[in-house]
This record gives sequence, structure tokens and C-alpha cells, in this order.
Amino acid sequence: MDLGLRDKVALITGGTVGIGLAIAEGLAAEGSNLVLVGRNKQRAQDEAARVADKFGVIAMAIAADVATAEGCDAVIKGATKGFGGVDILINNAGTGSNETIAEADDAKWQYYWDLHVMAAVRLARGLVPSMKKRGGGVVLHNASICAVQPLWYEPIYNTTKAALMMFSKTLANEVVGDNIRVNTVNPGLVLTPDWIKTAKQIAGEDGWEAHLQGVANEAGGMKRFATPEELANFFVFMCSDKASYSTGSTYFVDGGWLKTV
Repeated sequence: MDLGLRDKVALITGGTVGIGLAIAEGLAAEGSNLVLVGRNKQRAQDEAARVADKFGVIAMAIAADVATAEGCDAVIKGATKGFGGVDILINNAGTGSNETIAEADDAKWQYYWDLHVMAAVRLARGLVPSMKKRGGGVVLHNASICAVQPLWYEPIYNTTKAALMMFSKTLANEVVGDNIRVNTVNPGLVLTPDWIKTAKQIAGEDGWEAHLQGVANEAGGMKRFATPEELANFFVFMCSDKASYSTGSTYFVDGGWLKTV
């Protein structure tokens, strides 16, 4: 199936590891050129070179912290200089939190707000104009099932991901007339390096897999973690011409974890 993605330019934040890297590889397999954004310069360069060589596409690396205005500016300038803009923007950079509302200070709230919400706002302001000039585009936000089904131990993550979901909806309404589609994906359990690292810290080298299976069993549904590639397949489809009538929506890819309809 031709997804109509050949020679498109896709920018992925948090694109050098885990879900973001899997999305990058999925898009590269369809012939898309890439801008991989990550904080670690060497890793970004190494992964961009590897993906470009593997799939025969152009891939550039930008080392930046999108939780800062300066980092977002660097991403916008780099993509504009390298490709004249982008056709696809995937706001994927993010991380979990662990706190109580009573204990979390303003600085922690501000950091996650900047990372999960303001990065998406700033990159949209800077890159959507290039989509308009190119005749259209796609913006996808990687939020979380926690945006609507919160976990008790990460109130900041829950709140900022919910805000990201609403930003996505309002941006979609604003640019629908410019042939730009904007959607949100709310994943459930995805086996990323962060999950594995935490599980090993909790249960050790011999017990981490059993620990994660316990997490999956408690979630219910399929009672397993998705691979990053499984989630990436959905992102790639949502970037494609085959999803041409979808905008302003939120899609759950959670293996049946969501408890409501």
C-alpha cells in the first residue's frame, strides 16, 4: 500500500530513542526524509546516519531541548535551513513524573508544562507556516491515556498531557482550512527503554520482566506492553494520505486499558 509519504519531510521530537525513533524508522521505510530532534547530540547524529543509510533517505539531526524556548527556536531554524520547513510535525518528546500535588513545587510543574505543552505550541507557531506554503501537512501529538485516565502518582504528567490533547484540538480547528490535519494519539503501555530502566531499578536484573508483566496484568485489556513499532505503525498511518479525513481527533492505542467508552 502506497501511503503517499515518499519525499515528505517529517520532524520528530524525542526522535532518537524509543517511540520517536520507531516512528522515524516507520516513516523512513515509506520514503520520508527526517529531522530527528534529541538532547544528546552524538546519539542524534548516530541515529540519523544509521536510519539514512538503512532506508536511503535524507536524515538530519538537531540537538536541542524542546522544553526551552531556545531549544524550540533551534529546531525551527534548523528544519527551515535544512529543508525549507516540514510536511509532518510529530511532538513526541516527553517523560513521566512522580510526585504528589502537595509536594511538587512550581519549578517541576513549569518544566513539564514547557516540555509537554509549550514545546508543541512553539513548534506549531514556527513550523505550521511552512506547511501552509507547501500546501498542507500533518501535526501529531503523542499524549497519553493518562490524559483522560489519570495515574495517582503522576498528577503533573496527567494534567499536562490533558492540556496537550486540548491544544491539539484547538490547533486542528484553526488550521483545518489550510489542508493541515492535527490529531492526538493516546498510547497505553509501550515498552520503552525508560520502562525497562525503571523496572530494573525496582525489581533487579532477574525480576524486571515479571515486574512489567504485573503492570500489564493490572492494566487489563491485552495484558501486555506494546512494542514501540506497534505504536509507530499507527503514527505512520495517521501521517499518510489514507487518513485524509481525520483531524481534531484523539485516538487510543492502549490494548484495551481504557476503562470507559
